[in-house]
Amino acid sequence: MADPVSWFLIEPGWKVDDSTGTEVGRVLEVSGDSNADIFDGLAIASSALAKPRYVPSEQVGEIVEGRVRLKMAGGAIEALAEYEEPPVEEEVGSEKASLTGRVETAVAPPPTRSSDIPLLRRILLWFGLTGRR
Repeated sequence: MADPVSWFLIEPGWKVDDSTGTEVGRVLEVSGDSNADIFDGLAIASSALAKPRYVPSEQVGEIVEGRVRLKMAGGAIEALAEYEEPPVEEEVGSEKASLTGRVETAVAPPPTRSSDIPLLRRILLWFGLTGRR
């Protein structure tokens, strides 16, 4: 049996098991704030072409090198919400900014956000072709 590891070590492509030990997918992305040691959850997919699902950190059980075990059974995973990438960070400016700076900020388009992990990236991750080891 492998020793448990921190969520910091989880990488895209790791296998995901349900609570019974049955493999149910692969990790696509890890969501959290490593500076504050806050683990939010995982984006996982049941196949290379499946839409990513979001697994909140509360549903993540044991983490060992190369594998994550969830606290839920396989059927419950399909009921999870689709994963949406977090919004792009915005820089908050000072209230004492120049009039020009405040106007530019007020009329700037909102940051864009991708709601999906690109298909090609999911396929590469699924088959372990990302170059990460």
